[in-house]
Amino acid sequence: MKTLATSDYIVFLCYFILIAGYGLWIYYRKKSNELNTKDYFLAEGSLTWWAIGASLIASNISAEQFIGMSGDGFKLGLAIAAYEWLAAATLIIVAIFFIPVYLKNKIYTMPQFLNQRYNGTVSTIMAVFWLLLYVVVNLTSILYLGALAVSAISSINFTVCMYGIAIFSIFIALGGMKVIGYTDVIQVLVLILGGLATTYLALNMVSEHFGTVGVFNGLGLLHEKAPTHFDMIFDKTQEHYISLPGLSVLIGGMWIVNLNYWGCNQYITQRALGADLTTARNGILFAAFLKMLMPVIVVLPGIAAWVLYREGFFQQEMLEAGVVRPDRAYPVLLNLLPVGLKGLAFAALTAAVVASLAGKSNSIATIFSLDIYKKIFNKEASERTLVNAGKITIVVTMILAVIIAPHLGIEKGGFQYIQEYTGFVSPGIFAMFILGFFWKKATSNAALFATIGGFALSVVLKFLPEWADLSPLYSIGFAVPNAIGIYEIPFLDRMGIVFLFCIFGMFVISVMENKRGVVPKGLDVDRSMFKVHPPFLAGAILIAGLLVAIYTIFW
Repeated sequence: MKTLATSDYIVFLCYFILIAGYGLWIYYRKKSNELNTKDYFLAEGSLTWWAIGASLIASNISAEQFIGMSGDGFKLGLAIAAYEWLAAATLIIVAIFFIPVYLKNKIYTMPQFLNQRYNGTVSTIMAVFWLLLYVVVNLTSILYLGALAVSAISSINFTVCMYGIAIFSIFIALGGMKVIGYTDVIQVLVLILGGLATTYLALNMVSEHFGTVGVFNGLGLLHEKAPTHFDMIFDKTQEHYISLPGLSVLIGGMWIVNLNYWGCNQYITQRALGADLTTARNGILFAAFLKMLMPVIVVLPGIAAWVLYREGFFQQEMLEAGVVRPDRAYPVLLNLLPVGLKGLAFAALTAAVVASLAGKSNSIATIFSLDIYKKIFNKEASERTLVNAGKITIVVTMILAVIIAPHLGIEKGGFQYIQEYTGFVSPGIFAMFILGFFWKKATSNAALFATIGGFALSVVLKFLPEWADLSPLYSIGFAVPNAIGIYEIPFLDRMGIVFLFCIFGMFVISVMENKRGVVPKGLDVDRSMFKVHPPFLAGAILIAGLLVAIYTIFW
């Protein structure tokens, strides 16, 4: 496999100096001032709408998209883009209904919301839960997949890449949310330019191989040579139905994945919690438009790599121990870029990884400092002490990620790994958030049931095929054979079942407790909060129209 040329390293070095230098400048400039937690963790009032939108995307798009989702494009096709396109619709819902509740009630962390709406027990349990999830699943997977990609492209030792990315991310994260927010604007610009360059090259390569010229001809040839890779909704008889189970991507578990991720996730909502409502909504709308573009950057190259592989290209590069590894599709394509442009694409991928790691570690630091350290270890902690605790947390969690990452088996499928294991907790979390927002009678014990009961049921349904034969459920689409022929429930359907179970359980428990005189804590919510300005409404309608058009064309 090719390696980077000297000019590629120069391009990357210029990028590194620009981003890291800016991060260090902000860090040392702030170091002499008395920072407070809202400034450090939320950059309160200082992020513009375009900085919020860019930061949302930079923090979201990382190696699991570039590597994992391109790999799923290679294996599954365009259907995997449902995660991206439905996320755009989800962002609109979050902007209209979720963000006003957070801002009106001065919510800065997700555990704080749970404490304010339910009680301290629910808040503390979930704070610990989130910290474990963010460190063990999210932070480690981003670091591992990022180092894997960088190593594959540059031929630098994997461990060296992992240490380098971790240190680079710490430089950015130590500057606080303001540094992360504004450096993310540069990161997004670089990753979009580099990503589009890779897509252009892949489509052009396809068109040239079949004797034509141009990216649009290449796109047409992809559809011609791989028609099943453009199926948006899988039938249960299709090989990969278990990953994307039919209509569940439109009316089922996919919504739980997205609404929980974009609306109940400290890592994401933190970008908007320091702004006023109009700025936050405009930033989220901007992120939704960028989200519509992402499948072009991360999915189409994977489909192109599949077509080229079928035509005899990359026969050795795509193999590991004689087995085709879909997650190698994107690194293989990057190695085809010309000198200089390859350095830009390399910087784009690194930008995505670093931005996500910095944002994730900042969110971990926020939850630990405000919801664990201050509440349990040092209730009288000053603002500076809390900020310093956050900085130490950033360094410690990154070290933990470096230690844990190589041992999680992430290489078996990056993007699906993250979605499935996050799915063990997201149905219960989303259930207690959605009822906490919009049903005043939901009680604390009901929320605890959703948290613990939802996780327990997820585990039971995951391992149910080892205890029982689920083949009778095949006729109604709730169980399908996996790669080794054992019938199991697709994880998106599993999430839908667990979510309905949690909602029903919360309803029953809350009604019983209400009858015994339990009065739940409420939030300040009124209908006027959900009104939107005409420009936002116009943008939302445009995105909805694009989504309808896409699914109408590729149904």
